[in-house]
Amino acid sequence: MYLKHFGLIESPFGLTPDPDFVYLDAQHQAALQTLLLALDSGEGFVKVTGEVGTGKTLLCRRLMAALPANVVSAYLFNPRLDPAGLLRALACELGLRPDVHDGEHTLYQLIESELLQLAARGQRVVVCVDEAHALPQRSLEALRLLSNLETRKRKLIQIALFGQTELDDMLRTPALRSLASRIAFGAQLQGMPFNDFRRYLHHRMTVAGWRGHPVFSMAAASLLWRASSGVPRTANLLAHQCLMLAYGRGEHEVGVGDALAVWRERWRLLGGPVHIGAAQLGALQGERQ
Repeated sequence: MYLKHFGLIESPFGLTPDPDFVYLDAQHQAALQTLLLALDSGEGFVKVTGEVGTGKTLLCRRLMAALPANVVSAYLFNPRLDPAGLLRALACELGLRPDVHDGEHTLYQLIESELLQLAARGQRVVVCVDEAHALPQRSLEALRLLSNLETRKRKLIQIALFGQTELDDMLRTPALRSLASRIAFGAQLQGMPFNDFRRYLHHRMTVAGWRGHPVFSMAAASLLWRASSGVPRTANLLAHQCLMLAYGRGEHEVGVGDALAVWRERWRLLGGPVHIGAAQLGALQGERQ
């Protein structure tokens, strides 16, 4: 691998979400602050949607890490759970031990009892549901019913949904209109703008141990940004391949040729051509740091 060649202590562009590499651009930072404000205000439901690889899971984990000390958080990440399975998973996250044969009604009672005890101690409960777009409609409805649990002053449980854009489509269906009406805040994550994208590449290289000049030339970064649409997961895949090419050439800088090569290979595998005109390529090659 290229780690020693670049003086790195770990891979800078892994595909598994890693909190150590978190880079919050302006849109992620704004979404995080608004989520925290909405939850602090006592809203029952909030949601974040975005295409694959736009950083929803990292934002979810960042949100959980930023919650105040008096908040008990629960993380649900298995999207194929039926209502009973969802309630059982939540009960386990709250430290309870439900019987494997408990039905939905029993599980609701068990969870409600725990929520009331936590509320009596001045604690709030926030449930973060990852991959929420893949939940069956009946399970989403079970979450809505959970949000009905409240004291005279506030909700006993708050729920943050993180999912692909299909979740928005689901919430527009008549069957989920009651849940949709309860969502107080919604954000849709997009790809990063170019300036944030360049900082993202540099940030990940620095966290991984790089201490020299920027590895990705302006032209290479520009081409990678276009190829990935600024989506972090796609950018990680392409940047990793670029580092491998630079390493193979014995170079310590990723050039526009490396970026163009991985872009062409990506689209060859996906079944689409890449058209870069001579004038456009020349303009990219003429860009400077």
